[in-house]
Amino acid sequence: MSRWSASEPRERIRLRARIAGYFPITTWLPYYNRHLLGEDLIAAVIVTLMVIPQALAYAILAGLPAIAGLYASMLPLIAYTLFGTSRTLAVGPMAIVSLMTAAALSPLFVSGTVAYSQGAVTLALLSGLILALMGLLRLGFFANFLSHPVVSGLLTASGVLIAASQIAGLMGIGGAGFTLVDQLLHILRHLEKVHWPTLGLGLAALLFLLLMRRSAPALRRLGLAAGTATFVVRLGPVMAVAITTSLSWALDLPALGVAVVGEIPAHLPPLSLPSLNPALWRELLLPAFLISVVGFIESVSLAQMLAARRRERISPDQELIGLGSANLAAAFTSGMPVTGSLSRTVINFDAGARTPAAGALAALGVGLVILCLTPLIAYLPIATLAASIIVSAMTLVDLPALKRTWRYSQSDFAAMLITIVLTFLEGVEAGVMAGVGVSLALYLYRTSRPHTAVVGRLPGTEHFRNVRRHDAEIDAEIGLLRIDESLYFANARYLEDTVYGLIADRPAMRHLVLICSAVNLIDASALESLEAINARLADSQIALNLAEVKGPVMDRLKKSDFLDHLSGEVYLSTYSAWTELRHRLDDEARTGAESSDAAS
Repeated sequence: MSRWSASEPRERIRLRARIAGYFPITTWLPYYNRHLLGEDLIAAVIVTLMVIPQALAYAILAGLPAIAGLYASMLPLIAYTLFGTSRTLAVGPMAIVSLMTAAALSPLFVSGTVAYSQGAVTLALLSGLILALMGLLRLGFFANFLSHPVVSGLLTASGVLIAASQIAGLMGIGGAGFTLVDQLLHILRHLEKVHWPTLGLGLAALLFLLLMRRSAPALRRLGLAAGTATFVVRLGPVMAVAITTSLSWALDLPALGVAVVGEIPAHLPPLSLPSLNPALWRELLLPAFLISVVGFIESVSLAQMLAARRRERISPDQELIGLGSANLAAAFTSGMPVTGSLSRTVINFDAGARTPAAGALAALGVGLVILCLTPLIAYLPIATLAASIIVSAMTLVDLPALKRTWRYSQSDFAAMLITIVLTFLEGVEAGVMAGVGVSLALYLYRTSRPHTAVVGRLPGTEHFRNVRRHDAEIDAEIGLLRIDESLYFANARYLEDTVYGLIADRPAMRHLVLICSAVNLIDASALESLEAINARLADSQIALNLAEVKGPVMDRLKKSDFLDHLSGEVYLSTYSAWTELRHRLDDEARTGAESSDAAS
């Protein structure tokens, strides 16, 4: 009886941990109270104000009806509340994902048609399935395949590309193409078709938004608190929408040819059925995968940064499931692919959101806007949304990162530059694939030629350092070679060449010690190379020794017969290897000398 009583709490703890792993909502909902509700409600109201113009703009950027952006800002937020681990991530339409959606669907469908909208929900379905499957398979580490310089280059290029795509809309001539060259050529070819009232309104909105972004110091000089001034600045897009919509209605700008959003259905998201056509799935599978990867990397990076500020933690694997569920929700509610939004997440964090419930409350706010305020949105000029997208997209551009990366690493700069150029010339999808390819290629190149160092003893100490950097003692009979990289198939042959070159330069060597303090892995190919090195050194009357081998690496070596055939020993430290081998060689020298004296 006592045995079961003692084990029952442990079983309950394991069960709760398992449930919390898949339903993170269970970690905070039982402790939800009126105080948390108040903070989340304030954040939700602020985010709702911000999400309306952004959602409308990003839907149009994706080639969809504006209402699709609002639909994608409702149920996906609730789904993420159930399955996401970040307490401040705001999920919804995002500029890069919207651009990639348009690039994927435009070759297949005519923008604005029912087939195009069905293609968007199918893309959301595929993205959701891919993300959820990656989460179930614990593939959150996949984000590491894109290096930070590549991600920075992708964001910079995407920001320029998105801004360029809206210049035509600002001029009232409509955009075309998804590469920078196509967009600029389209603008140059249609300059005579510029709609001047639209351009005037768009430039005014753009100037207003730019001034608002720089107005925080002036507002603080007027006596506003720093937090209040920041809040007013972030209300800039909402104010631009309100002002230009009012002008559009009062002056009847649509009669002058100014394009507006038009009538929006005042009802909640209708259920949608993604296409089950296998041919369409094949066409959209790669774009869906790339959208998933880009969205996940951006979301998890932002979520981790903000979680660290509050000493919270997120689970990248569970974030995949959370984002996957959000996209699945968008797929069945007439939405579009979604991910974590940079601007709305920061606003949500600064506004004091304490739990994911803030996102669910914001979704309810969007629902109220759809039901009650859509008649007011009908007169919203498209040029205002274009100006809003341009200002938002340019925040992605990080030119100082180019300079910093060039100074620190030319190879990383090359990867960044390749990503930027291909994104400009071929689009975001090509940029993503190039970024992944270049990141992996650089990793393979760097690790295929691992840094190694012949080390010597610092006089009077137990420390050993690179003889090229320090005035260290060396021993002609003992070679100490430090390997500063894990050993695997790509660098196994390089290790052999390095060892053979060292023994060729040190003809008096009797012992070689491989210092493995930085070796975290030895794969099967590297093991074969070590066996070959051991055999060749034995033929040359040189013993191979290992030092500072890590526990997991030693565990794997013990599963082979390498240690049984090792011609030398395995030492705990480089110093112990140095002293024991020196003593052994000295004893052998004395024994040899005594034998020689006795023989004479």
